[in-house]
Amino acid sequence: MKRQLRLQFDERRGVLLAVIGFILLSLGDVVLKSVAGEWATTAIGALRYSMGAVILGIVLYAREGGAGFVPKRPLVHLMRGGGVALAMACFVTSLRFMPLIDATAIGFTSPIITAFLAAILLKERVKRVTWFATLLGFSGVLIVLRPSLLDLGALALLPVIVAFGMSLLVIGNRVVAGEGSALSMQFHVAAPAAVFLMLFAAGGHFSGVDFLHVGGMPNPGVVIAALVVAASATTAHWLIYLGTTKSGASTIAPLTYVQVLVAGTLGWIVFGHTPDAMAFVGIAVIIVSGLIIWHSREAKSLPDEAG
Repeated sequence: MKRQLRLQFDERRGVLLAVIGFILLSLGDVVLKSVAGEWATTAIGALRYSMGAVILGIVLYAREGGAGFVPKRPLVHLMRGGGVALAMACFVTSLRFMPLIDATAIGFTSPIITAFLAAILLKERVKRVTWFATLLGFSGVLIVLRPSLLDLGALALLPVIVAFGMSLLVIGNRVVAGEGSALSMQFHVAAPAAVFLMLFAAGGHFSGVDFLHVGGMPNPGVVIAALVVAASATTAHWLIYLGTTKSGASTIAPLTYVQVLVAGTLGWIVFGHTPDAMAFVGIAVIIVSGLIIWHSREAKSLPDEAG
């Protein structure tokens, strides 16, 4: 009886830790949106991940010494870091032009893209239900994007690229699962992501695109925001990892949609963005499609959070 109560307590604590982690991620997104127009968006991403890599590197060295910095599959970690860098650059840029909840919700097409990448890269079989969920999910994306496509054109598709980048991270996580501590796995994402984002920032600076022009040093507000996001995101992923170890991936995975609720609430309170009724329908469709994908692979689910 005591053991059963203890297991129930651990599971509930795991759920609470994960929910706090997902809320922290959304709070970080609000901070990013607040400074997205004050410096080049790719440079903001590079600053955030550079700070994150330094923080993680110090902690990693203190805990594991030099051995923690030697990955077993460097090319896979480059893919993970590259995926995160692509996602960060596109996400910060989308926040400059789009409501927070729209960018967040569309990013949750990642499970759908992951299913197809798993079929291509990991040779997993694509089920009929996956095809159905894909059509359903992307119909939800089109519903959410209605006004943005007319106003922004191709820029409105940036959150879809964010989802693709995060899918590369998830695929990479599956390949290297168990090859290092959660801390080393986070560092081996943050370090290459920082390098890729620096390259993106340099390319953007010389691209002639106005909002990608770096234009000198960042103001103190941007630096503080990047530091806050680096610290909060690192903490958030650690909490989600702990929650997964206590409650299991099948329990934690659906809770990621807490971010959509938090993003919508904070977007309304902080930025005054209120989605119309059709946008809510599209967001609901995206969430349902993601849950269908999750449920179809629940039995063999792995903890995919290591970014």
